[in-house]
Amino acid sequence: MTDPNQRPDEWLAPDAGAAQPSFPNSATPPPTPGHAPQPQQPYPPGAPQPPYPQAQPYPPAQPYPPQPYPLAPQQAGMNVVSCYRHPGVPAGVGCRRCGRPICGACMVEAPVGHQCPECVARGTAETRQATLPYGGRRSADPTRTSIVLIGVNVLVWVVGFLTGGVRSPLFSTLSLSPTSICLAGNSYYPGFDRAACAASGATYVPGVSGGAWWQLLTSAFVHVDLMHIAFNMLALWFLGPSLERALGRGRFLALYLLAALSGSVFVLFLSDPLSQTAGASGAIFGLLGALLVLAVRAGGDVRSLLMWLGLNVAITVFGASWISWQGHLGGFVGGAVVALLLIALRGRGRERLQIGALAGLGVLLGAATLVWQLTLA
Repeated sequence: MTDPNQRPDEWLAPDAGAAQPSFPNSATPPPTPGHAPQPQQPYPPGAPQPPYPQAQPYPPAQPYPPQPYPLAPQQAGMNVVSCYRHPGVPAGVGCRRCGRPICGACMVEAPVGHQCPECVARGTAETRQATLPYGGRRSADPTRTSIVLIGVNVLVWVVGFLTGGVRSPLFSTLSLSPTSICLAGNSYYPGFDRAACAASGATYVPGVSGGAWWQLLTSAFVHVDLMHIAFNMLALWFLGPSLERALGRGRFLALYLLAALSGSVFVLFLSDPLSQTAGASGAIFGLLGALLVLAVRAGGDVRSLLMWLGLNVAITVFGASWISWQGHLGGFVGGAVVALLLIALRGRGRERLQIGALAGLGVLLGAATLVWQLTLA
């Protein structure tokens, strides 16, 4: 108990009459249980106490990157790395891509860290010349080719519409006619040459059998009416940019033209020789066939594509009396074959192989047309 009348500083003072603990045969108190006794160091009276132990210095800084680079001469006594492009100038950081030390003048800010000018130039070249999975080069604007094709189709239709529609000379010259015919009003007469047709006062319409081979391609750029061209151009706008994004501009254009050519060849073999065919439907079906092949190859979801294809097939079947199912079938087969060739021809030198294969397909279709013409004669 403490005396309440005692000052606080006297509470801890030892009682003069109390017995003090003694430690026999030792000048120091016994060690606390669990702690080893500290040895006494004899120091003469009045000698200074030993200093505290000195802190251990950190190990010297290692240069970055670890491979040796010349030190700046003005700082040869310091562990500083010089810029690899400017010997003698201290480097502040290392390039994020190659790791070489660069000074402040060579630092080009990157999304993460800094890069040297050489790595920046190399990265820019790789981005600009990016190669697509099937060998084509990335298009800056994947919609441009489709817009040009749509513009050409619209221009041809407007000129044909202003000059007489399906009765205009432009339509008769560009649409696909397997054989040459004479048009007299609403009637046509096959088997007449140009001179006999002109002598009878009728209009001579050249056909493929008469040497109008251009119709195999030009027929894909003429249309019968506004609904015909609107439906085809809408489909081209939806399908074209996706394929150009995957194949590149050159391969997409080759796909479109070869599909149109394939559709025309199927028309020659499977349709009435006296018929007349026009429209980009064969090329559109070729885009559908190629997109389906590429989607299956990539493991994508093709349900919506199959639904769209099924809808077009149904329209073709129900409208077979005025729709050329032969052109649709030929375009679909041609587009699928082009896509398969682009997928199969890969590896070193694939660009030459793909160009040769696509050119060979065009030659094969031309040879088939020649065979048809010989059999017709």
